[in-house]
This record gives sequence, C-alpha cells and structure tokens, in this order.
Amino acid sequence: MGMNDIEKILERVRKNEEIEAKFFEVEVSILSILNFKDLFEILLTEIRKKFDIPYAWLSLMQENHVANLIRQLGTSGMLDKKLNIVDPETFRSLVGNGTRPVLTNGDLTPYYKLFPDHEKYLARSLAIIPLRQENEVIGSLNCGDYAPERYHPGMDVSLLERLSVILSICISNVAAHEKIRLAASSDPLTGLINRRIMEVILKREFTRALRYETPLAVAFLDLDDFKSLNDRYGHDFGDTVLKYVGNQLTLMSRDSDIVTRFAGDEFVVILPGNRRDDTHQMMNRLNQYLLKNPLIHNGEKVSPSISFGIAHIQDAGVQDPASLLKRADERLYEAKRKKKKSERVISFDRH
Repeated sequence: MGMNDIEKILERVRKNEEIEAKFFEVEVSILSILNFKDLFEILLTEIRKKFDIPYAWLSLMQENHVANLIRQLGTSGMLDKKLNIVDPETFRSLVGNGTRPVLTNGDLTPYYKLFPDHEKYLARSLAIIPLRQENEVIGSLNCGDYAPERYHPGMDVSLLERLSVILSICISNVAAHEKIRLAASSDPLTGLINRRIMEVILKREFTRALRYETPLAVAFLDLDDFKSLNDRYGHDFGDTVLKYVGNQLTLMSRDSDIVTRFAGDEFVVILPGNRRDDTHQMMNRLNQYLLKNPLIHNGEKVSPSISFGIAHIQDAGVQDPASLLKRADERLYEAKRKKKKSERVISFDRH
C-alpha cells in the first residue's frame, strides 16, 4: 500500500469523524427538549446548518398519536411549512414499514407526495429517515440535496440509523410531556378540549384548509331540553349525560377530527377534510345511537338527544374562523326552532 493510499484512508477517517461529531452535536441539541415545536424546529435547523443540506422537512402519517397531538397543540410558522401530513398507505408504499433509512437518487417523482405542500424542489437525491414512537413507524425526517451523488443506495447508513433511534427516544419523551400539557387545556368534566384551545385549533385548521384548498366543516351541537333533564334527575346525572355524549362523539369521530366542549351542554366538532353530507351522517348516527342506547337512572331509561348545526368553509358569508363557527351556531338554533315547532304540532295532533 502506497503513501497516497494511506493518506486517502486517513482523510476518509478524518471526514467520518467530522460527520460523526456533527451528528453528536445534533443529538445533544435535541435530547433535553420537551415540546414538539422546539424539537422539530431545532432539529431541522441543525440538520440544514451542520450538514449544508438545502432541503430538510418532516412527514407524518395521518391518524397516529404524534400527528394528533401536534394537530391539537398547534404548529409554528416554520413547522407549518416544513411538516407534511401523509396518508398512511401512501407513506408505506414509498418507505415501507422498516426502520432502515431509504436513500434514492433515481426518479424522485413518486416521492413528491412526501414533500411539504407537494413542492417538487430541485432535489436530485433524497434520504428518508424513519421516525418511530414506541416501536411504530409514524413518519420520517427527509433530507434532499441538489447533487445526485449526495444520497444513493448502497451508502453506509449507520449514522442515520443512530439518529433515527435518538429521534425516536426524543419523540416518545416529548409525546408524554405534551400529553400532560394538553391535559391542562382540557375540560375537567368530559376530558375534551376546552373552548380556548378549540378556537386556536379552528384558526389553524381554517388557514390550512384555505392553503391546501381542502374541505373543512364545523358541527355545533347541544342537548335537547338539558335544563329539564337536570331539574328532573339532578345535576350529577346531568354530568353523566354530558360525559356520555362527549365519549360517543369521540368514538364516532375520525382521529383527525377535533371534539371539544364549548360551554354547558354545547359541543363543537372540527372536521378537517370532511364534507357537509359526511358531517350530517355522523350527527344523525350519534342521535340514533343515543336513542337505541339509553342511560339508566334509578331503573328508568333516559335517552338524551341532540340538535346540531353544520357550517362549511365554502358557505356564503364565511370569511374567517369566527364566521364559520357563528354560521354553525345559527344553524343549530334554526334546527332547534324547527324541532320545537314540530313537537308542538305533534302535541296538538294528540288532542
């Protein structure tokens, strides 16, 4: 072996040590973070800065615990642009279910679905680093480069695998702390998100729906004759009814829906990607369930019922989150007025 060969080996060792040191610095910068906003913002910033990577972003599969926590907690301006929520089937078709990083420098067209806002960028090679929570793949950290040779199949991915493990530990830790933080934003009786946080989420979902031109519906509902129910059966049973209805709402909702307690016996459900007919069907299913599955109080069957109003982002006069919520509220009271009128007609017919 000549001197030139030895020098090349030493140079390669030196570069590998430099790269490993940079990975270590990234790991140190995120290990003590206990909220998703800082975790992902610092991660993306450090990755781009230390490795001179032009494109770094996150992809998360829909309807997993972390994606739902982030949706409920909200995202910053940077993360909103650098986070893409992807259909699970689409993600798995591109990345698979394994934990090994995927490197590619061929035709990147299929991977455009992972890119934020479906931007194609100018990337010619791509590294996809799986993210896990409790041993389940939930998404990926993605790095794109202009150079086709930056990432290619056959490269050593041991450091990327180590980063994947560290990130997975961080995500699990942060998720546990964020769940506690979210609990402080919940209604103490039903455990649902409270009105203050609902308004923050609605503002974010409204902005997201406008940006991506996707459907957004809001359902505003309350219990029929709840005051009479409280007067007859007592407030403790009234609380039981509220918890019962809130729980059934949650069970009937998709993971991406946000079920909230607005005030008193009023609930608001935010339904990203849902169309008006789908929302009507969900509310009608809830009423049918309550009718067929009454609560028992001192041997008496009690079947609560709801009235609801639904508004859509494309409705006339809807210009912002407040007007969307107001329109749903107006339709709720319109529905209650029609129901009371119908009940009066039935009462008259009986005489």
